[in-house]
Amino acid sequence: MKCRHCGTPLRHTFLDLGASPPSNAYLSAAQLQAPETWFPLRVMVCEACWLVQTEDYAGREALFTEQYAYFSSTSTSWLKHSQGYVTAMQSRFGLGPQSHVVEIAANDGYLLQYVKAAGIPCTGIEPTRSTAQAARARGIEIIEEFFGIALGENLAREGKAADLTAANNVLAHVPDINDFVGGFSKLLKPQGVSTFEFPHLLNMVALNQFDTAYHEHYSYLSLTAVHRIFAANGLGVFDVEEIPTHGGSLRVFAQRRDTGKHALTPAVGAMLAREEAAGMKRLEYYSPFQKQAERVKDDIVAFLIEAKRKGLRVGAYGAAAKGNTLMNFAGIRPDLVPYVVDRAAAKQGRFMPGSRIPIVEEAHLWADKPDLVLILPWNIRAEVMEQLAGIRAWGGKFVVAVPKLEVT
Repeated sequence: MKCRHCGTPLRHTFLDLGASPPSNAYLSAAQLQAPETWFPLRVMVCEACWLVQTEDYAGREALFTEQYAYFSSTSTSWLKHSQGYVTAMQSRFGLGPQSHVVEIAANDGYLLQYVKAAGIPCTGIEPTRSTAQAARARGIEIIEEFFGIALGENLAREGKAADLTAANNVLAHVPDINDFVGGFSKLLKPQGVSTFEFPHLLNMVALNQFDTAYHEHYSYLSLTAVHRIFAANGLGVFDVEEIPTHGGSLRVFAQRRDTGKHALTPAVGAMLAREEAAGMKRLEYYSPFQKQAERVKDDIVAFLIEAKRKGLRVGAYGAAAKGNTLMNFAGIRPDLVPYVVDRAAAKQGRFMPGSRIPIVEEAHLWADKPDLVLILPWNIRAEVMEQLAGIRAWGGKFVVAVPKLEVT
């Protein structure tokens, strides 16, 4: 395989998690009678441009289907983050009724609802039908296509060029990263701004967040790699911020290289220097990650086996993609974790891919009164622990496996 950005042959493994089904391919009861398709889950690092990326096995159409079950609005903390983003961008860039905001991967309208409420014209790009329909129900205009250069050019020709584009947690999800980034340089107005949010590879390594690896994440991003990819596709990075979402992310601000006028902030050079000082331009930085992931796997499996031997009742919370990565890498099945609670109605009554653990509504947890609740989406652990604080009444405890095993 060659690097998706620069074409250099990939020779160095960053992480090998064996094989698993697509992490959002939740199963119906009928599908339990049929086989599942599993793909190798191996992540490589390019020694030329330092883009970390999965090997190619599944195309985007196989991963982002009309049954896609991830709805952003399920998380109250994510909604709060999104509302804050809209307020900040409106203030910083003077957005108003004369502006046009386009969000790529608009999902269920979780963010554009706040843009619309502020009286700013907006359009969403969202290829998955299930979430696109939810966004339309909020009165948001949605274009149900995958984004790239062709769509960016078409929208600009139709008078829908953007003053601001938002791309939150989607840059990692695109197989052709050059075509995707190139689309923004076509869609932006001459003085327009694009923002991108993505989990920071620096935190993934430092905090052992190996479970953010799954097939839908084609790339694992540093500013070092993003800066180069953007420059090669018509965008210039002019600012970067660290934000706490998804275990520590970057928000990158970019503009057209040919017409953008925003001054380069010191934050860009500082982050590039920080990444280089950490070793992100040396292969030695990436080699220990496999053992870190295996330690987490060993610890959580041993813990759950011991809990079973003691007769403790166990449930899990959050049928998230990262949870599926953990369950399938560790080989955890319903004998160790009998069910996973999730608030998303689209997931309830279905089963986790690979592990086939049933997904239930929250009422099941209160009826079962488990001794231990394993929080799979550790990035919202504080939100979950507050939401489920009532388990303390019967002596229940919370468990997280990543970045290390903790019982509280």
